[in-house]
Amino acid sequence: MDTRRLLRTTGTVLAATGLFISGCTSGGSGPTASASAQGGAATPGVAADLRPYYDQKLTWRDCGVQGFECATMKAPLDYERPNPAEDLDLAVARKKATGPGQRLGSLQVNPGGPGGSAIGYLQAYAGIGYPAPVRAQYDMVAIDPRGVARSEPVECLNGKEMDAYTQVDQTPDDQAETDRLVAAYKNFAEGCVKRSGEILPHVSTVEAAKDMDVLRAVLGDKKLAYVGASYGTFLGAMYADLFPSRVGRLVLDGAMDPTLPAIELNRDQTGGFETAFQSFAKDCAAQADCPLGKGGTADAGKKLTAFLNELDADPAPTGESRVLTESLATTGVIAAMYDESAWPQLREALSRAMEGDGAGLLALADSYYEREEDGSYANLMFANAAVNCVDLPPAFTGPEAVAAAVPSFDKASPVFGKGLAWASLNCTYWPVKATGKPQRLEAKGADPIVVVGTTRDPATPYKWAEALAGQLSSGALLTYDGDGHTAYGRGSDCIDTAINRYLLEGKAPADGTKC
Repeated sequence: MDTRRLLRTTGTVLAATGLFISGCTSGGSGPTASASAQGGAATPGVAADLRPYYDQKLTWRDCGVQGFECATMKAPLDYERPNPAEDLDLAVARKKATGPGQRLGSLQVNPGGPGGSAIGYLQAYAGIGYPAPVRAQYDMVAIDPRGVARSEPVECLNGKEMDAYTQVDQTPDDQAETDRLVAAYKNFAEGCVKRSGEILPHVSTVEAAKDMDVLRAVLGDKKLAYVGASYGTFLGAMYADLFPSRVGRLVLDGAMDPTLPAIELNRDQTGGFETAFQSFAKDCAAQADCPLGKGGTADAGKKLTAFLNELDADPAPTGESRVLTESLATTGVIAAMYDESAWPQLREALSRAMEGDGAGLLALADSYYEREEDGSYANLMFANAAVNCVDLPPAFTGPEAVAAAVPSFDKASPVFGKGLAWASLNCTYWPVKATGKPQRLEAKGADPIVVVGTTRDPATPYKWAEALAGQLSSGALLTYDGDGHTAYGRGSDCIDTAINRYLLEGKAPADGTKC
């Protein structure tokens, strides 16, 4: 199995953490695009100083990936004070509608993160793997958000520095280990300032949503059609709240709850990983090769915790210069929680690690962090921290606050609680003050928006989907009773049929539809 591709294409959310990290009916929404609409002409009322961005023309070129075209879009660094001398170059890619059928316009996609490359997702999955009828009638489009991948990427640490960072003890047992963890967070933040200081204050979700609107207009679409997964649901909901009259057909799959402060997001997500682990443990017990035994989910959790504690004291060799530390092993386990198809690989990796070979768990952790074979890293983790830390005030004021909160995190997850509590400390030392805050996103007056929730989603707990659907004035909740992160395109005919019908015909599933 190509775990690297799996984790990059199913959508990822790291909610302000540090190292971890059929019967369908209802009303419809109008067409998403007009073939005759051009640039800013599709958007009345744009401020004069933003009009040049809405009126720009993209120059498309070959991407080097068969069937895809790429372009560069200009966007202001600061929407409040646009200055052409400071403009950002944002990367855009598309695959034109293949036909047959009437072209419906552009369908923008985003896999989440924050920090996930939308262009990478488009080229590796959405542009070739979305249902054929959708690809037939939509131009499949992606923009790497500001600060991400090909769009003025935030950079913080080099490969060797990042290797050291990912191995830092995430469950400090004494003051010396706490001090080392704090120093790691401070060093990470200082690296970001040194390498990317100019853009750090301007990578918020609000600004990324405004970039999406510029792209919508430049592409000639009167309304936005969009599929966002994981963090991409927050991005899509923010767009809808900022521009409700420009909402076309929006699918928000694996939803986040924008009303929650960082500490609650992180604690809820910790509980989500515990739910996913219990599902894994139950499945594992039914397999002949289960390394966690057959004594039930609680016993499996105790065995995993004991093994992680052993690694804390004595990391396992991996066949290379890096060893498998407790923090890397935990990340590897969490990585496999995103998709149940990775569970067999996790069983094998755990079995080998418990026998002294940590290579399998290290590979899972590397795929999560997007570490390449040459030791370099994609900018996922850098952009992730940059966006999260500017979107919400930090979860904690310092180590003492984390220590006080650990019991509540342990209650949410006896296996992952302590580590994920300490991972939530990273934004405490961020050099840029947060500009966002918890808020309701209602998008009053928007066309119907489909919010999708998976009942045992590890990264975006189901109750978040319920909350977002309830906040949006036109939200329709579509539920998938299953495991894994997100639902569209993951094997449920019921889910896929409902979403395809909505995207192609504008008919949203009835609120409360369950699959």
